[in-house]
Amino acid sequence: MITLGIDIGSTTSKCVLMKDGSEILTYSLRIGGLGTEGPEEALEELWDKTEYTPDQVDRTIVTGYGRNKYEGADGEVSELTCHALGGRFVFPEMRTLIDIGGQDAKIISLSESGRMSNFVMNDKCAAGTGRFLDVMANILRMDIDELDECAAKSENPASISSTCTVFAESEVISQLANGVSRPDLVAGICESVASRVSALARRAGVVPQVCMSGGVAKNNAVRNALAKSLETEIDTDPMAQYFGAIGAALYGYRQLQKNKDNK
Repeated sequence: MITLGIDIGSTTSKCVLMKDGSEILTYSLRIGGLGTEGPEEALEELWDKTEYTPDQVDRTIVTGYGRNKYEGADGEVSELTCHALGGRFVFPEMRTLIDIGGQDAKIISLSESGRMSNFVMNDKCAAGTGRFLDVMANILRMDIDELDECAAKSENPASISSTCTVFAESEVISQLANGVSRPDLVAGICESVASRVSALARRAGVVPQVCMSGGVAKNNAVRNALAKSLETEIDTDPMAQYFGAIGAALYGYRQLQKNKDNK
């Protein structure tokens, strides 16, 4: 059985094509999420990378911010469910998932059997999200992918005390004017994100194995600061941004299996 998972986020669109709920056939990611052409572009890229065709897909499930407005799927599922399923697919022993996306941060707690037992979400404030890093990168005239390498050069991370993105922006500009080095500022920015997310994680409860998903998972400075704050190792994977799409494809497979068993 072939299933397709589509994760339409706030800033990116991800697709994963799976076979029999166990093999990832191909995947794609395009910048542009809800309200953009990102989903269509991600699908176009997906079909360009495989010999499979859309009419061979047995079920398509969509998740993420844009799931309610996407009409090309057989069903929709919350991103919490999909991230838990996708994370557990990559990390079978995962008990805590930290997902830092473009507009929110989610902490998902799982039981030993993999069922979601608790979650905490920050979707009211940009602080502690990928959006916060985007804003700060723009202030520093840097590409967001450069933040990690820059932070590694820091000798004395700056303190970013403001809990609001707008005030933090003014604080960073002020520190730049006062001669604080760019690496120290970037390291402080990454530690600021980690501080806010670790507070969420403690509310949800942190049980190893702890894993990280979302685009910010690629930022070693944030991940290392989180690990230090939570006093635990945090694992990630090159497929971290695809956990939601993987989970959607898995959910579709389980639906097909359930329908088959009930016949």
